[in-house]
Parts: sequence; C-alpha cells; structure tokens
Amino acid sequence: MHGEETSSETSTPVLVKRLLLLVGISLAVLVVGRGTVFDIKQAVSCAVFLAIILGTLFFWTFRLAIAFIGLAVLILTNSLNIPAFVEAAALPVILFLVGMMIVVGALRDLGFFTWVVQLIVSMPRLSARKFIATTAVVSALLACAVDEVTSIIFISTLIFQVCERLKLNPSPYIIICVLCTNVGSAGTMMGNPVGIFIGTRAGLTFEDFMIWAFPLMLTCLLVCVAATILYYRRELNEFDERLKERMSKDLSLVPKIDVPYKQGLVVLVATVLFIASHHQLEKMFNLEKNSILLIAPLICSGLIMLYRRDRARHYVEREVDWWTLLFFMLLFAIAGTLEHTHVTTLMAEKFAGTCGTDLFTLIPLTMVVSAFGSAFIDNVIFVAAFCPVIEELSRSVNAFPLWWALLFGACFGGNITMIGSTANIVALGMLEKRSKVHMRFFDWLKIGALSAGLSLVVVWLALTGLRGFMPDRGVHPNAPAAESSSR
Repeated sequence: MHGEETSSETSTPVLVKRLLLLVGISLAVLVVGRGTVFDIKQAVSCAVFLAIILGTLFFWTFRLAIAFIGLAVLILTNSLNIPAFVEAAALPVILFLVGMMIVVGALRDLGFFTWVVQLIVSMPRLSARKFIATTAVVSALLACAVDEVTSIIFISTLIFQVCERLKLNPSPYIIICVLCTNVGSAGTMMGNPVGIFIGTRAGLTFEDFMIWAFPLMLTCLLVCVAATILYYRRELNEFDERLKERMSKDLSLVPKIDVPYKQGLVVLVATVLFIASHHQLEKMFNLEKNSILLIAPLICSGLIMLYRRDRARHYVEREVDWWTLLFFMLLFAIAGTLEHTHVTTLMAEKFAGTCGTDLFTLIPLTMVVSAFGSAFIDNVIFVAAFCPVIEELSRSVNAFPLWWALLFGACFGGNITMIGSTANIVALGMLEKRSKVHMRFFDWLKIGALSAGLSLVVVWLALTGLRGFMPDRGVHPNAPAAESSSR
C-alpha cells in the first residue's frame, strides 16, 4: 500500500504522463489479451483490474476516482452486471469493518489505549530489551484485537515520548514495533482487512483463526522480536545507558496519569468474546455460517452509539474511514469480475498446470507470490484477485492450508518494503513529522526482508508439516453446506 500524495507534490505534466502510461498499459493488455487467450469480456476485466493496480501506484490520491471509472467501464461493456456487482462487493465485510472502526473510536474515547501505554511505562526494572520486547508484543496483540493502524499509532506515540526524554533516535524502535504489528495482524480476523476477507471467502471461523493462525503468529512474533533486537543491539545498549543516567536523577520517562480504563476494557472484551462465540451462536440459532461473525461488530457499535449518543455522529462521520471502505467495496467488485468472466478459472488452470496439485509445492509458492505482491502493491488488491484462484484450486486439492499461506504471505509481505502496509506508511509519516527522520528504502529493506523471510520460513515449515492433519472442508463457495459441515 502506498502513501498519500497531494496534488501539490506532483505537477500536472507528471500526472498527465502517468495517466497516459496507465491508459496505454491497460489498452495493451486489452488488445493482447483479446488476441490470445481471452474473449472480449475477460480482456476488459483484466485491463480494468490492472488499471486499479496501476492507479494505486501512480495516483494513490485518485485511486477512488479510477475505481469509479473502472466499474463504469465494466458495466458498460457488459463484463459485469448489477447482481454480480452486489454479490462481489463483499458488503458484509465492509459492514464488519464499519462496526470495528466505531468500536475502536469508542476505545480511543474511553482511554483504553492510553491505559495500555501507561502499563508499559510502569514496568518494574525497565531495560531497553524489556521495553522494546514488551512494546512490540503489545503492538502485535493490539493489532489482533483492533487493527494494525490503530495499534501502531498509539505505540508510536509512546516510543516518541520515551526517545525524546532519552534523546535517542526513535527509528529502530518504531521499525521493530511496525514489523511486529504486521506480524500480529495475521493472528485474527480483525487485525487486517485481508483477514476478514479471506475468512468470509474461505468459510473460516474465528475459532479456525485461533487454532491455526494465532499460534503460528505468536511463533513468528517471537522470531521477529528476537531477530530485530539482535539487529539493533547497539542502539539498545545506548538506550540502557541513557535510561540509567536518567533514572539516577529520579526522572520519569513519561508523565504518569490515572486513566479510567474499565469501560474501554469492558467494550473490547465484550466485542472480542461476541465475535469469538459466533460459531456456537450460529449453530444454536441455526444460522448460516459466519452470519453472526459479520454482524457482531454492528451490534456492539450500535449499543455503543446508544450508550454514548452524544458521540454517535462523531463515531460514524469521523472514526469510520469511508474513503478507504468505498475503495475496498469497488475493488472487491472489480476483482470479482475476474471470477464472473472466468479469468480466475484460467489462472487456476495455469497455476496448477505449472506447479501441479502437490501442496508441498503450492504452499510455499502461494506464500512467496503473495508476499512479493503485497510488498509493492496493496495487499487487499492482491488477495482480492488471488482468492478466486484458490477457490478454483479447491476443486482438486485441499485448499485449507493454501488459505493460511495466502493470509501469512499477504500480511508478512508488508514487512519487506517501507510501502508494503498501511501501518508502515503511518509510522514513517509520524517519524518524519515528529523527529524529522527520513527512512531510506534500503535501510528498511535489510531488516524488513530479514523479518519477513524468517517469519515466512516458520510458516512454510509449519503448514508443510501440518498439511496432512488439516481438515478438508470443501471451502469452495459452490460446495454443498452439508458437505462442508460434515468434514
């Protein structure tokens, strides 16, 4: 995912050149695709989807406008119809994210995040390694419970306060926490938009994530923390020296305040427990799979808005990122056109034809492709395009481990480059604004690639070793419900 770019930062001639390049490449794909393996609707759907990818690279600020125009082209060329658009737009996923954003806004209002920061600073016998390890783990777990961006905003604020008092460069500590936040975002459905999207497409429950994703995430988190602490050992030694000097003068790191955290803690625990129990509730009330999962945040956010009715409009208008959610909705619909026109069927056939149907090969390949794709383009875009491919592969192989390979590859791939995830961009923007520190691409790449590589190796070994024990639940959406539940 790429950073915001205002019109003042890019001149009109540059924008025109980029626009011509985008149109030229998209038209070339249309012509070449139509002249080779695709029919006209398939060629149009591929050209429009590529335009969305290029739009995020060249025109991040205008990506929503490009998505509007792309959707119109698909409908005008009859590559997509309205019923297919509504089905592919993943409205339940969008509503899930709306509810979670309102819940996060209430947690911010109720002082929950400030309380977490105070707990970290109040640790007894504080040292550099203890501070950064605790901070990194907390940032990862917060990402699991809320989302990666909210987590890194609050953790970065703490790091800036501590480093300002110790007169240290905050870059190493920010990087460690961002890398761990991206790792933590793969642990549950709530940590990253790709988690809830993959969960709904694959028919995975909250329990599935807790059984298969969360333990793997914790293992990768420990590896990531250990590797980054070793990498920045000199900076951590300097932290200890400055801390010892400050403590000898009886000076605190940050001002300690009493925070009324209990209401926020109750809101978070109630929301997570409600989401966690969705599978049992669906069985109890004989509801469709994941139906309560998708409405649980809406119920919680509705109760919050009733309880804090004076802030209800603020939560909806200011805490919900409507710009991003609308882009996601159009993106899912445009990616769904690839499935609607059977492009994904051809992609799956080519994928299986090249790699076979052996999970020993498909698991690492899916991880590597999704990791490198997510390192340079929005991981939501990549996952939206790749999900139908795995659904097609599920006709001939057990796709259960492939869904986890896609999830971890997309989340961990965001660590490779400084533009690989929204959390990276937000943290680096804060770093540049607060400390006037500009991160160089290759400085990030060295530790980011190391972190992502080690984490992906752990996941590859685990998924490969456990593939024989994983359930084959017929996760393809066309599979009968009875078959899915009986396996």
